[in-house]
Amino acid sequence: MLRAAVQPEESQVHQPRRQLLAGFEPSADPKTAARMLTALVAAGLDELPQPAAGATLQRWRALSEVATHDLSLAKLFESHADALAILKELCDHKEVPPGSTWAVWAAEPPNARVILSGTGSDNVTVTGKKSWCSGAAHLSHALMTVWGSDGAGPFLAKVSLRQSGVCVSPQGWSAVGMAATGSVDVHFSGAAATLVGDAGAYLHRPGFWHGGAGIAACWYGGAVRLAEVLREVASIPPRGGGNELRHAALGKVDLALQQTAALLREAATWLDCHPRGDAMAVALRLRMAAEDCAVQVLHQAGRSLGAAPFCKDAAFARMAADLPVFIRQSGAERDAIAVGEHVATSRGRCWAL
Repeated sequence: MLRAAVQPEESQVHQPRRQLLAGFEPSADPKTAARMLTALVAAGLDELPQPAAGATLQRWRALSEVATHDLSLAKLFESHADALAILKELCDHKEVPPGSTWAVWAAEPPNARVILSGTGSDNVTVTGKKSWCSGAAHLSHALMTVWGSDGAGPFLAKVSLRQSGVCVSPQGWSAVGMAATGSVDVHFSGAAATLVGDAGAYLHRPGFWHGGAGIAACWYGGAVRLAEVLREVASIPPRGGGNELRHAALGKVDLALQQTAALLREAATWLDCHPRGDAMAVALRLRMAAEDCAVQVLHQAGRSLGAAPFCKDAAFARMAADLPVFIRQSGAERDAIAVGEHVATSRGRCWAL
């Protein structure tokens, strides 16, 4: 039964990407994930369809496929693909140097802000600390939110990470989960940068929520990997019989995956049909559903399989450690509040079939 939940992805998977991933052994070393991202870029496998342009589901299948293999790599891959999509949406995508690897750093904690100085868009420098910078030590470029000295912004700045004004700190990550993302603090000291769009363009463009929705495909892919282990174990008759509890867990997992896969397909279709529509509620519903699905799969797999895969299956253990950290990228109750406010002020029949 669980196989049906992943058939849409498997039937159209990009075979070169799958073959390349098959030769990659995930590890907790950020260098390993960065090398694999570089390999995907070098092979042209980062060239995904632009979101909300007619092939959104194909894009999400690629993200899910990478996530099923390794979530830290998926985090870097998704951020790189998002950066390319943003550049294509806001400026000339041809400005991307061949073989370059990108990230989008848009976290704005109160103790970390980058300030720009200079005039025009091509003659600015940036100074300050940026936190939660995945892949910082190994990527070539980043798009990041920055602010004017007068508080104007946020602006989006394009910056090369291989210059003297950029210092990657070893501090900023203590978790075991998602350790291979290398998400640390980066200090900028008069680093050269180029602005991409006007103040607020990053947040107000239609693609902001398109990219946010894509994260759900990564969470779904991680959940599928754990579910496959449960399915494999549940398919083996135990000595003496009595596999009902694992079958029950698998049934609940299948339902969660089927529901989330259906919503991913529906959301992708909606985005393709409404490329400039307000996708906030669509994206947040999708993220909440994928988060709930991941939690359900983690819970059911852990209860029914016991300690063995956590202790003896390195791939399962890594995925089980990574997934709870990755889904904390959600806005949690803030997302629920935003959707609730949207529904409360909507007209018409919100839940009609």
